Amino acid sequence: MTDKLVIFDTTLRDGEQSPGASMTRDEKLRIARQLERLKVDVIEAGFAASSNGDFECIKAISEAIKDSTVCSLARASDKDISRAAEALKPANSGRLHLFLATSPLHMEKKLRMTPEQVLEQSRLAVRFARNLMADVEFSAEDAYRSDPDFLCRVFEAVIAEGASTVNVPDTVGYAVPELYGHFIKDLRERIPNSDKAIWSVHCHNDLGMAVANSLAGVKIGGARQVECTINGLGERAGNCSLEEVVMAVKTRRDYFDLELTIDTQQIVSTSRLVSQTTGFIVQPNKAVVGANAFAHASGIHQDGVLKARDTYEIMRAEDLGWSNNKIVLGKLSGRNAFKQRLLDLGVMPESESEVNNAFMKFKDLADRKSEIFDEDILALVSEESVAQSHEKYVFVSLAQHSETGEVPQATVVMTIGGQEVSGSSSGNGPVDASLKAIESNVNSGAEMVLYSVNAISGSTESQGEVTVRLQNKGRIVNGVGADPDIVVASAKAYLSALNKLESQADRVAAQV
Repeated sequence: MTDKLVIFDTTLRDGEQSPGASMTRDEKLRIARQLERLKVDVIEAGFAASSNGDFECIKAISEAIKDSTVCSLARASDKDISRAAEALKPANSGRLHLFLATSPLHMEKKLRMTPEQVLEQSRLAVRFARNLMADVEFSAEDAYRSDPDFLCRVFEAVIAEGASTVNVPDTVGYAVPELYGHFIKDLRERIPNSDKAIWSVHCHNDLGMAVANSLAGVKIGGARQVECTINGLGERAGNCSLEEVVMAVKTRRDYFDLELTIDTQQIVSTSRLVSQTTGFIVQPNKAVVGANAFAHASGIHQDGVLKARDTYEIMRAEDLGWSNNKIVLGKLSGRNAFKQRLLDLGVMPESESEVNNAFMKFKDLADRKSEIFDEDILALVSEESVAQSHEKYVFVSLAQHSETGEVPQATVVMTIGGQEVSGSSSGNGPVDASLKAIESNVNSGAEMVLYSVNAISGSTESQGEVTVRLQNKGRIVNGVGADPDIVVASAKAYLSALNKLESQADRVAAQV
């Protein structure tokens, strides 16, 4: 029988470690529900011990998700493990994911522990976790740079204690595919009880080989779980990309001979949701989900595709959900049609008042542009979610004047803690003037480290999606705003980022 490949998605945990990618509870819930629609096997919802906010997010996701396994990361300590188990209590299917570094560099410089101490703590941590939950995974952080003899002892010990999955991370993206595949293969052949656990790969993309290394770990090493993220989101250069691994295994089934549970028609909508939520734009030439993934500019290519698609296309765009990227909704569309599209996109708000408010904004937008796209709907729902979350800073209106040869002026009306205020300023351009007008009332002291504009669709009447990344006192946050008026979108994005800075939720990165 064909083996099953387990897809372990860590967008909400490792992906969130990207500077500025931290998400609110509602945003995490929305993405978790979409991951369930995608039929991901395991959803790593967060790191319960890192903050009360992450604990509550994991608990909420555990309550909402019925079909996928919900997982929480935990350091190899009783306190972390207990906290994770508590957050996972409501889950239909829960998993504790323990980690401890095993490389000489990490043990000496970071942990300040001897190999024997690491071995004993790994064993005891898995034993403690197994008393709380049946499904326990153990990750040897920086495994690829670890001594293979020591790694064999650690994995043999944790499997003996009941770890049902063991993970061999390439934490710093140092591996090369063939070597990484044989590294895992050798471990499995040398460890007597290796057949008692599922072997997993977790690869980072520092040298651009995360997907290749993961697939080598599967094909050569015999791993049957891949840990990955939507759009390859993650700290530094990112993680292994879920959509690329899935489509490689599906497209080259003749080579991998593996089964997947993933509903590939949900890939594009999931990619869009994560991109729009985090503000991390997908590059046009990104494999599988990039805007140009199925575009053909060459005349020879166009002619070939028109005659027979498989001349230049190895995947069908509609199998990924591309055929559903435009919806037939406009100013004459009713509330039921709008509500159904929210369901299709997996972004149905929790309350009827939020649906009604989003629908009113949809009708307003439909009066301003002739075609409404899925991305427009996602932006509206995201905006309504922010409005309902009682953020400190809320956009009300903007007026600006810009003329060649004159200094641009802007006035922004906003509420601060429910009280309406107005600020005016000049600037190098209308966007600069608008943001300075906001700062005249806020005085945040934040430094802008990124400002980017992305057209949601391909016409001049498209909504502009603006991402603003701010840094202040060591915290980095993203704010995203969308509007047909780029200046208004910029103001919304800036306020969104300020609201995230205002939130003092404590974050502790899992792999520092």
